[in-house]
Amino acid sequence: MASVVLSEAEKVYIVHGVQEDLRVDGRGCEDYRCIEVETDVVSNTSGSARVKLGHTDILVGVKAEMGTPKLDKPNEGYLEFFVDCSANAAPEFEGRGGEELGTEIANTLYRIFNNESSIDLKSLCINSREHCWVLYVDVLLLECGGNLFDAISIAVKAALFNTRIPKVRVLEDEGGREIELSDDPFDCIRLNVDNVPCIVTLSKIGCRHVVDATLQEEACSLASLLISVTSKGALTCMKKIGKGSLDPESIFEMMETGKRVGKLLHTSLQPILDKEESLGTTRKKVGFLG
Repeated sequence: MASVVLSEAEKVYIVHGVQEDLRVDGRGCEDYRCIEVETDVVSNTSGSARVKLGHTDILVGVKAEMGTPKLDKPNEGYLEFFVDCSANAAPEFEGRGGEELGTEIANTLYRIFNNESSIDLKSLCINSREHCWVLYVDVLLLECGGNLFDAISIAVKAALFNTRIPKVRVLEDEGGREIELSDDPFDCIRLNVDNVPCIVTLSKIGCRHVVDATLQEEACSLASLLISVTSKGALTCMKKIGKGSLDPESIFEMMETGKRVGKLLHTSLQPILDKEESLGTTRKKVGFLG
């Protein structure tokens, strides 16, 4: 993961500020940086989104393709995740430097999204045991400014909200079954993302924990807790990262903070997604994707 080098004096300054609930950029311990969300930014995808969280910049594209259901789940479609850490995001990602981080992020996304409680995977099934929709979710890290997991989860949820899957008719004749796709771009299936969780990362700094840590704050933290939270405040997944340890009391405090902050994050995100959706083709494209 991208990192910065801090002097001992800088680390002491950051740690003491966190103890007083005053971070270097003026935020409190439970405050996020400004989040910018754009949807429908890549034309040749079924759905896409771009999220900027401080200096962290994430682009997600979703491509719906027809495939065969998995043997153990014949009545469901499924999601496939691929994470590409661009060398422009951080010098450490040059060559194959970002592969380990990309695999770690993809595995975390699999744990969160490949279950019925997040997305109705049965709605992606066309023919039991024969045909289903496979959603290929490609995540590209354009810039790394701390708190990658949270930004990626927001971008994935926005891209899935924006995803349009063509309606399918199954025609049966003597030769077997034929699949007919609708030609009407407006005749499509939309995914219900109400239960799709967002990740809240809580970084332990000193005796307190903060959300949405910057690269400088991550350098002062030895352990972090990743919590995936639904819009109703339900905790669906938890993972510890970092080489430090967390005592049980701290974990329970971080879980409660994560659920509280996660609900607020969902409450703020949904109106933004609805507004983006209402803009339709009149939306103003921002940045190099415009």
